[in-house]
Formats: sequence, structure tokens, C-alpha cells
Amino acid sequence: MSSAQPAAASVFAVELLAELVRRGVRDLVVCPGSRSQALALAGAAAQHADALRLHVKLDERSAGFFALGVARETGMPAPIVVTSGTAVANLMPAVLEAHEARVPMLLLTADRPEELRGIRSNQATHQAGLFDAFARWSVDVPAPEFVDGDLVRDALRDPATLVTRGLAAALGASGGRPAGPVQLNLSFRDPLSGTAGFERMIVAGFEAAAREAAERAAQHPEPDGSGPIADDADVYEHAGDALAVVIAGAGAGPEAEAFAQAAGLPLLAEVVSGARFGRETIAAYATLIDDPQIGGLTERAIVFGHPTLTRQIPQLLRRDDVDVVVIDPHHGSGAEYVDPSRGARVVSAARVAPEHDARALRGWLGAWVVADRALQRERSTVHEPDLEAALAPGYKERNAYARTEVAIMREPVSRELLVESVWRGTWPHDRLVIAASRLVRVLDALAPARRVGVHANRGLAGIDGTVATALGIAVTSQLADDPARAAGTTRVLIGDLALLHDAGSLLLLEGEPRPRIQVFVANDGGGTIFDGLEVAETADADAFARVMRTPQRVDIASLAAAYEWDYRRVATRSELERLLTEPVTGPSIVEIPLAE
Repeated sequence: MSSAQPAAASVFAVELLAELVRRGVRDLVVCPGSRSQALALAGAAAQHADALRLHVKLDERSAGFFALGVARETGMPAPIVVTSGTAVANLMPAVLEAHEARVPMLLLTADRPEELRGIRSNQATHQAGLFDAFARWSVDVPAPEFVDGDLVRDALRDPATLVTRGLAAALGASGGRPAGPVQLNLSFRDPLSGTAGFERMIVAGFEAAAREAAERAAQHPEPDGSGPIADDADVYEHAGDALAVVIAGAGAGPEAEAFAQAAGLPLLAEVVSGARFGRETIAAYATLIDDPQIGGLTERAIVFGHPTLTRQIPQLLRRDDVDVVVIDPHHGSGAEYVDPSRGARVVSAARVAPEHDARALRGWLGAWVVADRALQRERSTVHEPDLEAALAPGYKERNAYARTEVAIMREPVSRELLVESVWRGTWPHDRLVIAASRLVRVLDALAPARRVGVHANRGLAGIDGTVATALGIAVTSQLADDPARAAGTTRVLIGDLALLHDAGSLLLLEGEPRPRIQVFVANDGGGTIFDGLEVAETADADAFARVMRTPQRVDIASLAAAYEWDYRRVATRSELERLLTEPVTGPSIVEIPLAE
């Protein structure tokens, strides 16, 4: 290599990232490593040019889930740069979640060149194609090189082609495969980086790419369609007087609520669905499905999204007397879809027939709504003051009202009180992230209809990476390019084991933003979610405690201090309500010792 020429690895890395910027990518996640240094340094130059937001993470597993959170919030993948070897394998949990949850993800995995493979070279393994069972596209890219002073741009080494195809595969398309992970396995050989004398040119190139991205966004402010429009044969058209319900699982979004409203049907929306609002919403749907005079009369179920939170929904969908219609825009692409009975009618879209009268079944909807409101009043942890006591003769002497109020405010915090208080204290400009802990099911059973921005990793419903995902959501929502769209606070509902499983993600490296995030840790000393399973009744108590409940006594305050997060302990209703009215200025952990 001539001293006047940069390293081929660096030229390729700069061109690849610049093309990503042109195509609308705004965030890049980098983990430190030698083999990936050209990509990491190019990312730093792109940030210097204000073309990318650079996020640096020490651990690849955390980085994968952080990028997942960014994509959940923005709809665009945040490419993840990692070095070779186990660094790549550590991305697998996030890849699995992105695959199942249909979230765009782009992996830029650095690798040894061909001549260093298969000879037990240090940090070399079979990482090309590692994610083939889950990736929308995977390609092993040969090491970049110069020929006659120019970078080789063959079919596998042209940055523009790689980015165009990679982003298209990661973002998915209606009528085609859903969004998901893509791996570009990028080989690099020595010298692994080198741009001396070209720094200003590189920054100028990134600035130009950012301007081009802005111009492209101004011309096409919204995606111009993500696939073919479904023909009538692939659309469910609702009409008639069937006793139907609309089911909304994770990823359903506002479309499910709009359909239920137009059809005049009960909306059984999970709290993680993004559809739990509107007058048709039935919060206590799981209980009412089991009611023979309400759920037992159901004749048809129209399913949006991926329901996972209750046993009642799959049981309903398996019933022989229920006609099941599944709405999946990726129907026909080979993607899996919700169908517990394996006999559902699966279509790409749904609409309400013009002649359908939503008022025709108001008695059906009314039965669900009346029963639901009664159950909500019974289950709600929000106690209204006893006004009769306040107005009764002798009030001043007995002061019954004041005594009742004091007793309520000193009430210990239960799971129900915690989740409902956080739900009611979260506003549309905030974000709520819910871990796959016991809390999500408690909230699902009692949360009233409310338009709240909810995120949860329900693709595989694992406790992996909840903190990292929440940080990705918090950072990108609060650093929105348009200040008017910047979010408020990100709140996280998480159990103690889910927090400890992802404790390393609490590390915020120097130079990284410290977002407004509150992590509410419901601490019951272990995995009490298993107490409700049949195994708790049949297994040896000591063995069950050790291998299932896994009791723990970690000092959460010390954990917070170690990672420089603010810490609060909340034990009563009054402390919780006061905390939820205070401004949030940075990352904090709120520990709640649960009252059983």
C-alpha cells in the first residue's frame, strides 16, 4: 500500500457506512475489537460529521438488544459492528428475538480473510452463515482490496449493492418476508485500518451523504409502500351478525383498534399490543373469555399481531365452534403465523364491508363492556376517598375520612398497585417497556384502555436484554432529530431476576448519553412466576426453590451505585405516587420490595 493511499479496509468501511447514511440509517452500535476497527473508526468519523448517532457498547449481547430497542422505536435498523469470534455468537439472543418479533436488524460482523480460515487462526471460527436459520439474508463478503489503485467492486464487494439489498431484506415488505436480521460477514486483512491524511475528505463525504439522506427524506417523507396491495381474495371483509371478537397481540398496533371500532366489536387487546385504547377495549378479556355467557358465545375471532400473554386466547382459537381469521401482511411469504388450531383462514389484510352496520351487534359489544367495567372496578388498586365518611355527621370528631386516607397512603406496594400506578403515570409522550416477568401478565389483567407507547420483547418472551432494549428505546426517542417529537421518560417494569440477567447493560460508557429512564424493579427475591405452574405443587420444595425459583439477595442499591445510576427504594403507596410526580433527569433504579 502506498503511503499516500488509505487502507482498503478503511475505504470499504467508509463507503459502506456512507451508503447506509444515504439510505436513511441514523444510528450505529459499535463494540470494540481489532478486526472491526475500520468500521468502528469510520463510525466515529460519521458521528463527527453529524451523519450518524454512534452508540458504543462493551458487551456484544447488550449491543444486540440495544440495537433491537433502537429499531423498535425508529423502525430502522441500527447496524451493529462487532469483531470476529465469540463476539458474533453473543448476538444470537437478540437475533432470535428480532427474527420472531419481526424487528429489522443489521449485523456487520468482522471476520478473518479466507487465507486465515480453517487453520485454527486466533479468533477465527465458522461465523459466516451462523444465523442462516433466522436471517432474512446472509452474505460472506471477501476482504476488500485494491487493483491498480482502485477498490475492487465485484458482485460481493460493492458497498452500494450490499447496503441496498441488506436494508431491503432487514426491513421486509408487505406481501413478502417480514422484517428481521441480516448478516453482512465482512472479511478484512492487514492493514486493518489507515486513513492518515484523508480525515477531512472522509468527514466531507459523510456530510454529503447526510445531505443526500435529508433530501431523499424530504422527497419521500414516508415509506412509499412496502409491497404489493393484497387482492380481494387475500382480504377478510367483515360483515353480518356473527358474534365476533378482535384479538390484538404484540405488534398489532392501531390498525386493530381501528378495525374493532369500525366493526363495532369487542377488542381483546394485550397490554403490549399498541392497540389497548378506544371504547371497544376489554381489559379483563381473559376472565370474560371463560365466562360461558360472554366468551362462551363467541363465534368468530379476528387476530392481529402475536398474542402471547394468556392461556385463554389460544384456547379460544382452538375451539371447534370458533371461526378463526388471522391477519398477517406477510401471509404467503413462508413466514410462520398465529394458528393454534392449524385450521385458521390466514389473509394479508382486513376491512369492514361498506354495508356493515356497526350498531347491529351493540348488545354483544355492550355485554362485554358492562362486564369488563364491573371487573375493572373490582380489581383496580386506585382507591377513591370515602366521601360518605367525609360528609357524615360527626365527621370532625371521628375524622374517619382522614384515617382512611392515611391508611391507604401507607399501604404496602403490591404487584397490582405498582403496575397500575406506572401505567396511569405514563403519558403518550413517554415510553413504557415491560419485561417478560410476572408483571406483564398482572398489568394485562387490569390496565384500563389508554394510549401509551408500549414496547416488550414478546417474540420469544425471554428475559434477555430488557435493560439494553429499554436503553435503546430511551436514547433514540429522546434524541429525535425533530425536537418536537422527542419523548419524555422511558419507564421499565421489570422483575429482580430479569434485571440481574441483564445487569451488565446498566454500564453507560463515558461519552454515551444518560437518558431519562426509570427502571422499576419489583423485588420478590427470585422467580416467583414459577409458583403458579403445576410443577410447584408436585416438585420437592427444596429442589424447586433452588432450580426454579432461584432465590437471590443482591443489594440492588449497591448494584445501582456500581453503575452510577440513581437509586430509590419505594415501599408504600404514598412514596410511589410521590415518585411518579417528580421530574426524571437521568437513569435511575427504583426498587420495590413487594408486599405478598
